[in-house]
Amino acid sequence: MDKLIIGIISVIVGGIFSFIIVKLGFSRKSRRIIREAETEAEMIKKDKILQAKERFLQLKTEHEKSINEKNNRILAAENKVKQKETEISKRIEEYNRKKSEVDAIKNSLTTQMELVEKKSDELEKMHKQQLEHLVSVSGLSVEEAKTQLVESLKAEAKTEAMSYINEIMDEAKMTANKEAKRVVIQTIQRVASEYAVENSVTVFHIDNDDIKGRIIGREGRNIRALEAATGVEIIVDDTPEAIILSAFDPVRREVARLALHQLVTDGRIHPARIEEVVAKTQKMVEEEMIETGKRTAIDLGIHGLHPELIRLVGKMKYRSSYGQNLLQHSREVANLAATMASELGLNPRTAKRAGLLHDIGKVPDDEPELPHALLGMKLAEKYKEKPEICNAIGAHHDEVEMNTLIAPIIQVCDAISGARPGARREVVESYIKRLKDLEELALSYPGVLKTYAIQAGRELRVIVGSEKVNDNDAETLSYDIAKKIQDEMTYPGQIKITVIRETRAINYAK
Repeated sequence: MDKLIIGIISVIVGGIFSFIIVKLGFSRKSRRIIREAETEAEMIKKDKILQAKERFLQLKTEHEKSINEKNNRILAAENKVKQKETEISKRIEEYNRKKSEVDAIKNSLTTQMELVEKKSDELEKMHKQQLEHLVSVSGLSVEEAKTQLVESLKAEAKTEAMSYINEIMDEAKMTANKEAKRVVIQTIQRVASEYAVENSVTVFHIDNDDIKGRIIGREGRNIRALEAATGVEIIVDDTPEAIILSAFDPVRREVARLALHQLVTDGRIHPARIEEVVAKTQKMVEEEMIETGKRTAIDLGIHGLHPELIRLVGKMKYRSSYGQNLLQHSREVANLAATMASELGLNPRTAKRAGLLHDIGKVPDDEPELPHALLGMKLAEKYKEKPEICNAIGAHHDEVEMNTLIAPIIQVCDAISGARPGARREVVESYIKRLKDLEELALSYPGVLKTYAIQAGRELRVIVGSEKVNDNDAETLSYDIAKKIQDEMTYPGQIKITVIRETRAINYAK
C-alpha cells in the first residue's frame, strides 16, 4: 500500500515537473515571437517614415515648380504691360507731333487764303478797269459785244453742221442698199406669228375628256388654284383629249405641265394638293436646271464652273432668243468658237467657255435694267471667271471695247449661229419683252404681290395683299394700271386688268 501511494505521488510529481517544463518552453517562444514582431514593426515604421519624407520632398519640388511658373507668367505679363506703355507713349508723342504739324499747316492755309482773297479783289478791280477800257476803245457796250459774239458763233456752228450733214447724207447713200435689205428682212421676220404661238402655248394631252371636269373642279376652284400657283392660263375647251397651257414664260409652262401630269396620274385634285404638287414640281425643275447645266459642261469638256453659273446654263434650256433655244444656241456658239480658235492658233478651251457663257445675262434671277452682255460680264466677274472670258462676254454686242482676240471670235460665232436660215424670229423676243414689261409695270405699285400676263398678253392678273389693299383700293388700282399701260406701252387690241384680292387663314391640327 505504501509502495502504491509512493508510486502515485511519484507520478503526480513527475507530471507537475513535466507541466512546468512545458510551460517554461512556451514562454520562451512567446517572447521570441514578440521580439521578432517588435523588430519588424520598427522596420515598417522606418520605411513609412522614409516614404513620407520622399513624398514630402516630391510635393515640395512640385510646389516650387508651380510657384516658378506663376512667377514667370507674372514677369511676362509685366513685360507686355511695359511694352504697351512704351507703344502708347510713342503714339502719344506721334499724335502730338502730327497735331503740331496740322496746326502749322492750318495757320499756313489761313495765311494763304487771306493772300488769295486779297489777290482776288485786285483781279476783280483790274477786270473792271479792262472792261471800261474796252468799252471806251470799241465804242460798244458789254451787251452789244456779247450779242455780236453769239451771232458769230451761231454762223460758225451752222457751217460745221451743214458740213456734217452732207457727210452723213453721202454715207447714207453708200449704205442705202444694205440698210434696205436689213429692213426688208426684219419686216419678213416680224410677220412669222406662228413662232409666237409655239413659244407661248403647250398642249397637254389627256386620255379622256372626263378628266377635264376633275381638273376644273367644283365651281372652278381647282383650275383657279392651279392658275394662281403657276401663273399659267389653263384653257379647257372642246378640243378632244387636250388641254392648252398658255404663258409666255417657258419655265412656268413646264412647271404647269409637270404638275398637271402628276395630279392627273395621282387622281387627287384639290386646291391644297395642287399647291403642294406645284411646289414640289418647281423644286424638281430647279434640280433639272442644275443637272442640265452639269451635263452641258461635261459634254463640252468645260470644268471648274461656279455652281451658280452651272444653274444659269441649265436655265437656258427653258429660254429662247428670237425663237431660238438659248441653250442650243450657246452650245453651237461654244463649238464654233473652239473650232475657229483652233484654226487661228488660240486656246480652244477658253473660246469654248466664253461661247457657252456669252448669253448668260439673258437668264438672271433679278433681271436688272442692263444690256444682257454687260449683265453677263458682271456675273462672270462675280463668279471669278478669267478677264479674257469676261471681256468676250461683255463685248459680243460692242457694249465694251474688245481687248482680247477671243472677243471678236465670240461675236462672229454668235452672228453665225443666229443668222443661219430659220434660226431666229425677232417677233418672239419683242413679244416676250412686252409681256415682261407689262408684268413689271403692274408690280411697281405698292401692295402688289404677283403679276401674271396671260392669254398672249390680252389679260393681266394682279394679285394683291388683303392686308395692304382693300376693296375700294383694288378698284382704283386696276384703273391706275390700265391708265398707265395706255400712256406708256404700245400693244395690239385691248388688255384686261384683273385685280385679285383674297384672304387666307391657315392653322395646323397637331
